[in-house]
Amino acid sequence: MAQRASPERVNAPRGLHRAGRRMSPQIRIFLVFALGYFVSYVFRGVNLVLAPLLSRDLGIDATALGGLTSAYLVGFAGFQIPLGLLLDRYGPRRVEAVLLVGAAAGSAIFAIGDNVTTLIIGRGLIGIGVSVCLVGAVKALSLWFPLEKLSFLNGAIFALGGLGGAATGTPVELLMHVLGWRALFLCLAGLTLAVALLVLLVAPEHPGNPGKSSSLAEQWHGLAGIMRSRIFWSIALLPSVGTGVFLAVQGLWAGPFMRDVEGLDAADTAANVVISALAMVAGGFALGWVARQLDRRGVSTYLTASAALVVFLAVQTEIIAGAPLPAALQWTLYGFFGSATMLVYAVLQGLFPVAMTGRLGAASTLLAFVLAFVFQIGFGAIVDLWPRDAAGHAPAAAHLAAWTVGLAAQLAAAIPFALSWREVQRRSRG
Repeated sequence: MAQRASPERVNAPRGLHRAGRRMSPQIRIFLVFALGYFVSYVFRGVNLVLAPLLSRDLGIDATALGGLTSAYLVGFAGFQIPLGLLLDRYGPRRVEAVLLVGAAAGSAIFAIGDNVTTLIIGRGLIGIGVSVCLVGAVKALSLWFPLEKLSFLNGAIFALGGLGGAATGTPVELLMHVLGWRALFLCLAGLTLAVALLVLLVAPEHPGNPGKSSSLAEQWHGLAGIMRSRIFWSIALLPSVGTGVFLAVQGLWAGPFMRDVEGLDAADTAANVVISALAMVAGGFALGWVARQLDRRGVSTYLTASAALVVFLAVQTEIIAGAPLPAALQWTLYGFFGSATMLVYAVLQGLFPVAMTGRLGAASTLLAFVLAFVFQIGFGAIVDLWPRDAAGHAPAAAHLAAWTVGLAAQLAAAIPFALSWREVQRRSRG
């Protein structure tokens, strides 16, 4: 694994604030990439509160709404393969700064769009632009920190970035009522440009990127090796399916479920969206910390991730079964254990060389976001199989059927994950 650079070996960019100059490169790396992931999560989840306004303005049905929302995911997933090559070749700092400028342009296009096609183009450009935020953070952490710290740090990045999910509940809803959704997206464009500048000026360049000297042919060969790897598919499939379902729910279908199945009004729905997002933030920190502590005591991150993912499956089963728990508690548990998928990044990072972290993260993220696209569209298609009432609400059975399909997919993916235990133990790098 690449050695961490000492702070003395990295020159602070000109114009950096005094407080920034006193920070170690590791702290700066963590903070700016967490901020980038925060922005990506705002863009990902904003349609949850935006959807009713778009439905009113454009008159689209649930399937078309799912397609509009998923344009982000198509752009995001479609750029993962070149993204992995770029990150391993040029490093996360420059790649993320450039792509965030593209995301800002997409946000501006979305803000001025007056038809579905223009909105889809803007949403797709946003997806391409912020596709770097999670994988770029994972790549940066793998360069600057030792392997044994990555389970906690990956979880912390996920948690801090997940505050963007909390912002897409009540805070964004209030801003949308005050500013309007078009002005909101113009503001997001400005915020994204500011973050791109921070990444470029504050994040140091790692002096020893182990993938920089690899040729393009060698990088493609390494990527092909990942995609052919049986252990990659065995480990990555369950968290990818779980993430796909989680993103489909958090990004769009949580609100309709709360409204149509649990009978919550708009205010309670928005509050529970925030509760779930904050629980996800807490889960990222807590599960990462627990994994780190247990690893010190000889319990592998694989086992910790397995236990947390089992609980996540149990929570979904409880929601589908309609157990008599308060809605706030249900969505707290859903958000908290939904963050368990981030632990698996550390498992995968232990199975492949650090020079391949960008391609590894891109491959696993591609799988997760393709599935998120499938589940977002699929949930809408399933819900549309049932007639709606006069108020436009789908029956509870429609949502429960969609959730059951998502749960069944996760249970199927759990089989190869469970069977991979011995090979993970054998292949894990120290």
